[in-house]
Amino acid sequence: MRIGELARRTGVSERSLRYYEKQGLLAPDRTLGGHRDFPDGAVDRVILIQELFAAGLHSRKIYEILPCMRDADGGPNEIATPLLVEELTAERERIDRMIADLVRSREVLDEVIQTASGRPALGPAERGAR
Repeated sequence: MRIGELARRTGVSERSLRYYEKQGLLAPDRTLGGHRDFPDGAVDRVILIQELFAAGLHSRKIYEILPCMRDADGGPNEIATPLLVEELTAERERIDRMIADLVRSREVLDEVIQTASGRPALGPAERGAR
C-alpha cells in the first residue's frame, strides 16, 4: 500500500510515517517509480510504534525494542536480551513514578476544588471510590 493509504488506515500523518522510516522503524519496499510500498503488516507496526511513543519511549529505544516484538500481538519475541529487559523495566518504573505523581496532583486539585466550592474535603477512602 502507498504511504497515503497507510496514513489513512492508521490515523498517522504521512510526515510521521516518513520520520518512522528515517529512524528505521518502518522499512517499505519501493516501486519501480520510487514510491513507498508498505505491506499490510505495516498497519499493526505503526499502531505499535504509536503505543510505544505514547508510553514515553523515544525512537532510539523503540528501534531497539521492535525486533524483539511480534507485530500481530505486540508480545515478546525470543530475541529479547537481558539488557533490554533491564532497560524496559527501568522505563516501566519511570512510568509508574509518573502515574504516582499524576495521582498526587489530582488529589491536590480535588482538595482545592472542594475548598473553593465550600464542600468538606474527602478522605482517602472517598477519593479512592472515584
